[in-house]
Amino acid sequence: MDDAARAAAAPSGRAEPDAVLRLVGVSRVYGSGEKAVTALAGVDLDVRAGELVAIMGASGSGKSTLLSIAGGLQQPTAGEVIVEGRALSSLDARETARLRRRSLGFVFQDFNLIPTLTALENVTLPLELDGDPAREARRLAEVALESVGLEEKHGAYPDDLSGGQQQRVAIARAVVGGRRLILADEPTGALDSVTGEAVMKMLRTRVDEGAAGLLVTHEARHAAWADRIVFLRDGRIIDESRRDDADSLLGPRR
Repeated sequence: MDDAARAAAAPSGRAEPDAVLRLVGVSRVYGSGEKAVTALAGVDLDVRAGELVAIMGASGSGKSTLLSIAGGLQQPTAGEVIVEGRALSSLDARETARLRRRSLGFVFQDFNLIPTLTALENVTLPLELDGDPAREARRLAEVALESVGLEEKHGAYPDDLSGGQQQRVAIARAVVGGRRLILADEPTGALDSVTGEAVMKMLRTRVDEGAAGLLVTHEARHAAWADRIVFLRDGRIIDESRRDDADSLLGPRR
């Protein structure tokens, strides 16, 4: 990271004091020369504890790339990603993986559940991978499943669950162990409208309990659950709205 980026990453008057996630001058370029494609260009973004930020934009605007970089799944070409005060560029592969297991929860459109594991085992797995004792991991997983209304489905396999139930298992896995940053990529895209609203309510509840949330969505009615909506175009933030402004533009949350 160059001197300008370091200066930007340092605490300043414009930085959110309790930001769980900070993107500082983040760019991502694929390819080189004439074939280079800029997916993100100099993005600055803070997400605080207790705040849900929705990312909106047309297909190809950089939404999913931004989320992937925020979660350490991709490296930025330039700029810095800071999670809970730790610059991801300063971590080696093992430390990055550990940070993702302990602090980050991912919710994807296609659920990404392991079909040969039960709901309880899917939620328990990241805790066990992080070295939690089996009994404690099971207890925390049971609490997480109960929080999404699936206490009766511990032993069910993904194929035995509805799409909405699978997504709720994915949310339980994302929040288990008190993860402080929840990253959701079109989490309602494969669900009907009623189930999608229920999933958004669960995400909103977890954020209200103290997590920071970053949501990629193309649905205005789901973005309306957010405290802030950030609009991307061609890899750049072109505008943003706070909740009061968003309610007038998108309509109130249900």
